[in-house]
Amino acid sequence: MKLPADLELIALLSGAACVAGAILAVVAVVGTTRQARPGSRGSALTRLWTGSSDNPRDRRRHQILLLCAAAAGALAFLVSGLPVVGLLVAIAVPGTPWLFTVGRAEQRAVARIEAIGEWTRRLKDVSSTGQGLQQAIVGTVATVPEQIQEEVRLLAARLQAGWQARTALLAFADDIADPVADQVVAALILHLSDRGERLGDVLGSIASAAAAEVGTRREVEAKRTQPRFAVRFLTGMVLLVLGYGLVNPDYMRPYGTPTGQIVMVVLGAIFVGLLAWVRTMSLPPRSARFLAAPKFEEAVR
Repeated sequence: MKLPADLELIALLSGAACVAGAILAVVAVVGTTRQARPGSRGSALTRLWTGSSDNPRDRRRHQILLLCAAAAGALAFLVSGLPVVGLLVAIAVPGTPWLFTVGRAEQRAVARIEAIGEWTRRLKDVSSTGQGLQQAIVGTVATVPEQIQEEVRLLAARLQAGWQARTALLAFADDIADPVADQVVAALILHLSDRGERLGDVLGSIASAAAAEVGTRREVEAKRTQPRFAVRFLTGMVLLVLGYGLVNPDYMRPYGTPTGQIVMVVLGAIFVGLLAWVRTMSLPPRSARFLAAPKFEEAVR
């Protein structure tokens, strides 16, 4: 029996409202978090909508994904008539890329470490010509590796704008958020205070250590291939089951009752929890940093 147009619209709006709430909860759990800096006025809802990245392209992709999740959840609710199915489909839209791309964050982190090592060597070479530290940093902007290009350009811009060198360097380390960058910044900050002549040797040692860490982490990444394949396989199986249920009303009929909806919620929560747990097991532990966050109120001399 076909529903009247008004009832279909009400159902669509109701489903979208329910799905939107679920999406915000999922994004809060799935999305990466970043410590808010002093002076940030964005509300929690705004951060959920804009995402955790400062890159405009990543933000647009994040917002498009949320809109697609809301639309897919509402459509699934209309097709199946089951609210929980709409919620599961809405969760699957942002959750599937999160599960299938497991390991990419670590690959980017390794590439950034390698870029930090390359930039450190270039900084060593430029500083050995007799230039001051700030001039040497500005001089490396043209040849900085792409992975940290934005951060180094911002560091150079802050130094040229009159920021205190210590605060600008701490902000640079906070932007990259990696222990290897902390080592480089710590050496540079110490050089600001003692003006020693062995800065080049220290930077060379840090660059060599970064190269060794890149090799070690790539070996570890190779050993994590099997558990990450398991994450992708389980994710694909769950998607197939969910898709089969959407196109087969007989399969979903037992879940049409209130008790069936509760069972579906429990099973869905177990599936999502297990997949997130397996994904977490395939990721390396987060390296601890040792530099404190900068005090931006003391940035300008």
